[in-house]
Amino acid sequence: MPFKHFTEHLIQQLIEKIMTIYKILLLSVTLSFFTQGSYSSELQTMLVKSQAMPVEHILEGTIEAVKQSTLSAEISGRISKINFDVNDPVKKGGLLLHIRDNEYQARLQQAEASLAEAEANLQDATLEFTRAKDMFKKNVISESQYDRANATVQAAKARVAASKAAVAIAKEQLKHTNITAPYTGIVIQRHVELGETVSPGTPLMTGYSANELRAMVDVPQTFIEAIRAHQKARVILLGDNKSISSKSLTIFPSADTQRHTVRVRVNLAEGLSNLYPGTLVKVAFFTDTSQRLLIPVKALVQRSEVNGVYMVDTEGKVKLRQVRLGHKNDNQIEILAGLVSGETIALDPVAAGILLKNQAGNAQ
Repeated sequence: MPFKHFTEHLIQQLIEKIMTIYKILLLSVTLSFFTQGSYSSELQTMLVKSQAMPVEHILEGTIEAVKQSTLSAEISGRISKINFDVNDPVKKGGLLLHIRDNEYQARLQQAEASLAEAEANLQDATLEFTRAKDMFKKNVISESQYDRANATVQAAKARVAASKAAVAIAKEQLKHTNITAPYTGIVIQRHVELGETVSPGTPLMTGYSANELRAMVDVPQTFIEAIRAHQKARVILLGDNKSISSKSLTIFPSADTQRHTVRVRVNLAEGLSNLYPGTLVKVAFFTDTSQRLLIPVKALVQRSEVNGVYMVDTEGKVKLRQVRLGHKNDNQIEILAGLVSGETIALDPVAAGILLKNQAGNAQ
């Protein structure tokens, strides 16, 4: 290899090594900035202190629909059409099913024909009475003939009224051949099949309105007075542990003589999702307040079954301390042991953990 080419090759290798070392140094400085400077100087902390926390008595309850009903047949007939089934959403006024209406159409036509005949007879009787009235004034007919003409008019009017009532009944019966939804909701049970013959009182469909729900709870009578005084509760959903505040409470005026409990309705806001009638829930009734140590849930550190928080002393040093937890209230949780009022904790466990690792490395 010529000397010139050999020299250029060595220079090229030297430049590549210098660039590699530069990139490594740049990466080290960047990591140092993010792990030390950024977190150590901007670590968010809070001073732990006692706060007023509600005292709650938690009981099991059951979700039920405010509007739930079973529609029954009001006439006799055969089911000729079924438009909805279980789990189908239905809007108010939607046609659920239809009962064969040929007979009821014929009854309505017959009643309307009878009404037309009665009105014609009334018109004829009225004309006869008008003539009889004029003749009676001229002493052409007797009083008894005048009275008969008047009675004929009154009888004709009665037949018209009866015919109108028959038409109204026929229209109402025809109306009952269409079974419609009384409110917007969901079908939860269908009691009949297509072609089945029903009679008045036969259950047809059951549904409920998902827009209005409440929780029913049997409360021991020892807690009723406190619940009555505060009128506040929240429904805790099993599984995701989310809670829903009550809109109002309805406390029944009597107690169960066997179990000595009082039934309470926990009324909820409209339009809630992921709640279904029959669902088991926990209901926390507010009965009092007390001073407790509360910290944000986001400040907790969980290591297997151990819970802890990162403590920050006056010199800015971080250490991990185990704590014992109490009740959770929205985004805050009670600390039963491991902390005292006046201590400082880190709000960002990730940043505090990196800072603790850096402090341990610097100490070595």
